[in-house]
Amino acid sequence: MGFPTKVQLIRRKNSEQWYINFPSAIAQAMEFERGEVVEWIIEDREQLVLRRLSVPPLALKEKHQPE
Repeated sequence: MGFPTKVQLIRRKNSEQWYINFPSAIAQAMEFERGEVVEWIIEDREQLVLRRLSVPPLALKEKHQPE
């Protein structure tokens, strides 16, 4: 399932800033934290990959590990 998102551009006198916002559902499913650092990787002209530099442990694995 995909989430269509618009690319936004803000032009200022001496610069441009491009924005792509994450839908809340994606951010929550990925368990992103505020201020988390990520890296963009260009696969090709169709795919832009977002990679976490530090992956937190999975919530389900923490809660349901066998003893």
